[in-house]
Amino acid sequence: MIIIEKATGNSHQVEIVSVETGDYKFLTKKRYFFNWKEEKNFEVYKLRIINSTDILGLISLDRIPNEWRIHIRLLTVSIENQGKNKVYNTIAGNLIAHAAKIAVLEYAELACVSLRPKTEIAKHYIEAYHMTVTGLTLSIEVPEILNLINRFDHD
Repeated sequence: MIIIEKATGNSHQVEIVSVETGDYKFLTKKRYFFNWKEEKNFEVYKLRIINSTDILGLISLDRIPNEWRIHIRLLTVSIENQGKNKVYNTIAGNLIAHAAKIAVLEYAELACVSLRPKTEIAKHYIEAYHMTVTGLTLSIEVPEILNLINRFDHD
């Protein structure tokens, strides 16, 4: 997986790994918009450039096996990677693709990834990631889920 430096177009390899207990003291609301300590009981992953400790994005997941679904509880990029003046592109896409990979590994052709977006960003998720409206949530299923993985995962 890679992210693209907006100013130069340079690509940087990233890794998505579990958040460690010691990371939570650095996950401030000011930089990451949410109180991530409230997510400790869920699967929380961080995205960082390989060989860097700087966390550029975070995702919290909830597995719902009886619905063959991974639900994205929270998703954020660091403040400097949001909006028109962001430093890196494709952070959120990589995190969503990571959730999609987990869903496919767990639930194969029945895999689904869902999230409940704030209203102002729902259109972006529909356009950028081909999610569909499913009640109060947006979701993506096979075959679109595989297209999403292939788009962001270059391994």
